[in-house]
Amino acid sequence: MDEYWFCLKHHTVEPREGCKNADRLGPYPSAEAASHALEKVEQNNEKWDEEDREWNEGPGPTESGHDG
Repeated sequence: MDEYWFCLKHHTVEPREGCKNADRLGPYPSAEAASHALEKVEQNNEKWDEEDREWNEGPGPTESGHDG
């Protein structure tokens, strides 16, 4: 099975034989998937930031407009 990584030092897709894993994201099942690694990280960070905001702020007001 082929696996690919995205190198954070060189901003390139690499096969198994590449930079050290501390400098890479992956593995990914295809070179195409690895090429979108930074986009996926950004999407996950936005999702997790929103989840953190919701957790920290608690539930919003009810539909009636009252908190109670």
